[in-house]
Amino acid sequence: QVQLVESGGGLVQAGGSLRLSCAASGRTFSNYGMGWFRQAPGKEREVVATINWSGRITNYGDSVKGRFTISRENAKATVYLEMNSLKPEDTAVYYCAATRLTYGSALRQYDYWGQGTQVTVSS
Repeated sequence: QVQLVESGGGLVQAGGSLRLSCAASGRTFSNYGMGWFRQAPGKEREVVATINWSGRITNYGDSVKGRFTISRENAKATVYLEMNSLKPEDTAVYYCAATRLTYGSALRQYDYWGQGTQVTVSS
């Protein structure tokens, strides 16, 4: 089992930045691929960014490419999401997730989920 706790969400104006963190506990963090996902009201949960076990492979949803950066520190068992140039359409609950695979690009591949953190971008 892996327990995940997100932090760093909040209210920000359009054009601003936020940094989300996800602290993991339980099994060996470096064995797991990690991802950030989001879900806006009335919409399906979508992939924001994913990263492989070593941090060398990353992938982003089309709507966040060039604005968001995912990274991880295995020594701290933490994954981050740096969000810049935020837009009102980025407003959602953001979830951190772990896959038992060393890398997962699709939502269905993720096995463990955090409770989510709210990000609200005002116009």
